[in-house]
Amino acid sequence: MEAMDMKIKQSMVGLVPYQPGKPIEEVKRELGLKEVIKLASNENPYGASPDVKEAIMEAYQDIAVYPDGYARELREAVASHVNVLPEQLIFGNGSDDVILILCRSFLTPADNIVTANPTFSQYRHNAVIEGAEVKEIPLKEGVHDLDAMLDAIDEQTKMVFVCNPNNPTGTYNSSREFMNFIKQVPEDVLVISDEAYIEYVTAEDYPETIPLIKDYPNLMILRTFSKAYGLAALRVGFGIANEELIRVIDPGREPFNTNTMGQKAAVAALKDQDFIQSCTKQNHQEMKKYEEFCRESGFHYFPSQTNFILMDLKKPGSEIFDYLLRRGFITRNGEALGFPTGIRITLGSPEQNDLIISELKKWLTAEVHPT
Repeated sequence: MEAMDMKIKQSMVGLVPYQPGKPIEEVKRELGLKEVIKLASNENPYGASPDVKEAIMEAYQDIAVYPDGYARELREAVASHVNVLPEQLIFGNGSDDVILILCRSFLTPADNIVTANPTFSQYRHNAVIEGAEVKEIPLKEGVHDLDAMLDAIDEQTKMVFVCNPNNPTGTYNSSREFMNFIKQVPEDVLVISDEAYIEYVTAEDYPETIPLIKDYPNLMILRTFSKAYGLAALRVGFGIANEELIRVIDPGREPFNTNTMGQKAAVAALKDQDFIQSCTKQNHQEMKKYEEFCRESGFHYFPSQTNFILMDLKKPGSEIFDYLLRRGFITRNGEALGFPTGIRITLGSPEQNDLIISELKKWLTAEVHPT
């Protein structure tokens, strides 16, 4: 019997799995390189808090035992940190898992979601699997067009996703914009504010969303330990919402969907806020290097509130991607992100940033003065 004879549901036909950045070892093998720097997946180049290692070693002794399915220790630590009740949290295998739980819980083929374009691909991906329609509203100068997204909401809309700051542009919607938006969203439409990069935000007018939950029971906030906290390999994310909303979606969560090492590591990482502040301060300083390069070279870039920058280098993204790849730098091709002449670079360590900017200057010189 052929696999397709098993009649996979129609919404799955044509979907492709999430495409992460190329692994370092694969690039080394393909191109015969000894050293490769990965600046593609928005990971923290400074790793995780030193306290995390001890927490992981402690968790190792219980590796044969199922994790705490309720994640009680982590739940209480996060609740205290963000100032909500433990019952207002749901944990996932990364925040992408919480997106999956939301779509599984709410969407049917009769429904639709409203989202931006381009933005994080998993909003669309999970909605399509559930058979729902996806209304994609183009960004306006790289930023979510919340007015247009509001206009797109109809009686079949179940959810609106606002990636803030947005991936892949790094841009954000201000507190004024977000408040104007959520006030007008119908009460029966869920607003998801995906704040995966919030630790990197420096903008003074960025929305403070958690206090809004009290007045807007249709608000869900997503956060993660994969970015600034440096725990991408351990996959821990969470959602914050009204207690009743958490209660009704929790049955959609897989058993033991966060592992013991991830839970223990996240607790340790959360306690070390000095490390987070050090990382975000360094990130802010390093961002200036890329902005200066763009200004000097006459390239457009989106001012970023994240740990990555999207630049328009006025050449096909694949061409720039390949040039850098052959010189040992893994980046993200803008063609795959909706910006055909762009490239997205995750900020690395100071040394890594200096190296890739130097390589970009060599590329630019070769383009202007080809041999």
